[in-house]
Amino acid sequence: MITLTMILQLCIVLGALWVGSRYGSLALGAISGIGLAILVFGFGLKPGTPPTDVIYIIIAAVTCAGIMQASGGMDWLIQIAERLLRKHPDRITFLAPLCTFFLTVLVGTGHVVYTLMPIICDIALKKGIRPERPCGVASIASQVGITCSPIAAAVVAFVSISNTNGFDITIPQVLMISIPACLCGLMAAAAASYHRGLDLDKDPQFQKKLQDPEQRKYIYGSNATTLDKDIPQSAKNAVYIFLGALAVIVFFAIFQDALPSYKTLRAVNDANALYINPDLAVTGDQLVKANVFLKGTTEWYNKTLPMNIVIQIVMISAAALMIIFCKATPKKAVAGPVWQSGMVAVVAIYGIAWLADTFFSNYLGEMKLMLAGVVSSYPWSIALVFFLVSVLINSQGAVVVAMLPLAYQLGIAGPVLLGVLPSVYGYFFIPNYPSDIATVNFDRSGTTVIGKYLLNHSFMMPGLICVIISTLVAYLLAMIFY
Repeated sequence: MITLTMILQLCIVLGALWVGSRYGSLALGAISGIGLAILVFGFGLKPGTPPTDVIYIIIAAVTCAGIMQASGGMDWLIQIAERLLRKHPDRITFLAPLCTFFLTVLVGTGHVVYTLMPIICDIALKKGIRPERPCGVASIASQVGITCSPIAAAVVAFVSISNTNGFDITIPQVLMISIPACLCGLMAAAAASYHRGLDLDKDPQFQKKLQDPEQRKYIYGSNATTLDKDIPQSAKNAVYIFLGALAVIVFFAIFQDALPSYKTLRAVNDANALYINPDLAVTGDQLVKANVFLKGTTEWYNKTLPMNIVIQIVMISAAALMIIFCKATPKKAVAGPVWQSGMVAVVAIYGIAWLADTFFSNYLGEMKLMLAGVVSSYPWSIALVFFLVSVLINSQGAVVVAMLPLAYQLGIAGPVLLGVLPSVYGYFFIPNYPSDIATVNFDRSGTTVIGKYLLNHSFMMPGLICVIISTLVAYLLAMIFY
């Protein structure tokens, strides 16, 4: 039964998320801590569990990607993308989102596209194409790629939480659904953007700007490019190491029989037995030292190394190889945008997920009574919840970590949740995300805009089309294959 206290506490949760999103960056996680403190100290709720496994994976993956950026490897990837775009400028509305999408898939964060955005705008202007067309959908694509990356927090968290809740799925299996689905959504958004707005030669506002010599010089004066950069072999080697690390992760995810195993202790079916977490390796000596006396029957068994540990080991090892052999400076990596944005994501997920888990774990029974009827009749409706939560918290990984356990507790089947995974991207709805704001600033023509009424902005149409089509296709594929 819903009580006034429960509603008040939910308002505190939503208020903390809303205030945090207004400040942005680290504030999302930090202000969530205020909400957590009020729930625990003020209302006496039992604290939830911080998502430590997901956080460790993000740290490892971001460290590896940041070291690759410090080595110059990211410049090489951007340069390859620029060559493709300049070779086919008339197709930039379709090629630009593909480039930003696959950059995010490779690196696991959408913040790698800032160097590419001015280039997209420059190519569009030189070709006479309205920059809003490729820029709007390219910014959307840079975030859509997160649910398609083998090292992104959203994907890893989905696999980890799903396995814990009885839906045995691997990272490659998730990508086999999310990648084709999101590509369908992106191409639909690009097609809708192809003739969006007036052509530049027919746009009276743009033509009026060109009448001012200073404005004309500002619009056409830049020659953003990375093609004049000399990429050393060490930078290319860093990319090879990074791609090799991804290949190793995917290999072990597919062929888990090749993973090493170790002995650990578990309690067998005995009501009087002391339960020992099977995810923790416990030796006999440790039990003796801790004076733990077992009641009932226990057994040793071989446990396969979990994939979350595999990802951490491989990513950290790859980062070390780049430092040793590719002239990657750790100090430069820490100062780079990839590492910094990744650490911001860590803090955001830490605070948001802990706050959400504290609230939902204390009111799981009430949530089941309130939502069970809807989700049992329309299980796909959980996609709307994912989307609305994402509008608030600006993090797909945080949405998965905070909401997926609740979805499983409500009895929603794993294949359904896999099908609605693309719906965790909703933070384009309110245009306050850094990649969207940066894209508006990079477009010197002024066609990519945040509208007068806030929601009538350049990212709304491609964002809605992409998420809706991606979710529909992913849901269909999940129902076919699972």
